[in-house]
This record gives sequence, C-alpha cells and structure tokens, in this order.
Amino acid sequence: MMRHVLTSTVLLALFGIAGAGSVAVVHELTKERIAANIRATMLKSLNDVLPPSEYDNDILSDTIEVWDANLTPGAPTTIYRARKDGQPVAAIFDINAPGGYGGSIHLLVGIRADGRLSGVRVVEHHETPGLGDAIEAGKSDWILQFRGLSLDNPPEAQWKVKRDGGQFDQFTGATITPRAVVKAVRNALRYYREHRDEIFTAPATPSAAEQEAESHE
Repeated sequence: MMRHVLTSTVLLALFGIAGAGSVAVVHELTKERIAANIRATMLKSLNDVLPPSEYDNDILSDTIEVWDANLTPGAPTTIYRARKDGQPVAAIFDINAPGGYGGSIHLLVGIRADGRLSGVRVVEHHETPGLGDAIEAGKSDWILQFRGLSLDNPPEAQWKVKRDGGQFDQFTGATITPRAVVKAVRNALRYYREHRDEIFTAPATPSAAEQEAESHE
C-alpha cells in the first residue's frame, strides 16, 4: 500500500514537472511569435512609406526619439532612419498627430534626405467611417498626393486645406480630419528642415515598437 502511494506521488510529481515545462516552452514560443509579429507589422508599415530597396540598414533598430509638441504633444516621437552604404536616405517620423475629429491620428511621414516626402500613411485613427476615414490609403488616394512634395513645393504658406486658403483638398462633410493630417505632415517637414543633421548623427535609441517587441522576448 505504502509503495503504491509513493509510486502515485512520484508519478504525479513527474507529470506536474512535465506540465510546467510544457507551459514554459509554449510561453516562450508565444513570446517569440508576438515579438516577431510586432516587428513584421512595423516593418511593413515603414516599407509602405519607403521602399525597402532604397535602404540597407536595420531600420527598426536605427531610431531616435525626439520631444516636440508640434509632432506628438506630451510624448516622444520616434524617427526611423534609413541609410544605404552608410549614407542618409530618409527619416520616417512616427507621429500621433492631434486635431482629428475622433482624436489623435497615428501617422508615418517619410522624408527623404533632400527634404522631399517619400510617402505618408495612416497607421491608426478614430475618424468617422465614410467621411474622415478617406485618409486611409485603402479608402481613397488622397494620402498618396504627398509623395514628392516638400516645404518648397508647394510653398510653406500653402500647406493648408483649400478651405483655409491652402492647396490640399478637404473631404465633403469632413474638413477637420484632412486639416489635421496636412498640419502634421507640414510640422514633420519643418522639424526635419531644422534638425536634419542631428537626426542622422544622434546615437540610436530603441523605438517604442522595438521595446514592445523586446518585452515579449
């Protein structure tokens, strides 16, 4: 009887150890998958703004954070730096722009080394479906018009929606949303013009996306 009890106890202990080990392995594998998915999602978004053929560095790691209320009020803005053969190619600003109808608008603004826009994409927003959501590339081509523009083309004074005397179209029944996007892109261009050299020479710091990925490793 005693031997049977001891055997059962040992078996239960072994099953417990094996079960705990399996849970730990699954947990580690899940963390690795989550981290990989975070990086893959961010990289795809960056590549929508700047084609991957144009840079050869690890853009997810080559980042800095800057504080500027005109970019992201009350929080740092991550800037991803693209290089090829060690030379600056572009800076991609990860901005949470204020002023949207439904709150802040999460944008990626790509600016080439010469100050021209490589592209702009909306990552996340809370704008009205059927109206303000036309800022999404999948809903209209409005966001595509920024490619190739700069503070010289059009002139800086024209970086407004037409209703405010500028160049950019607003949406029927939705002026607030495009106004916020145009202003955010203009502010990113201004920041780049004023801080270009330090953007590319400052020591790299982990981005928020990279920190989140690392927290799952």
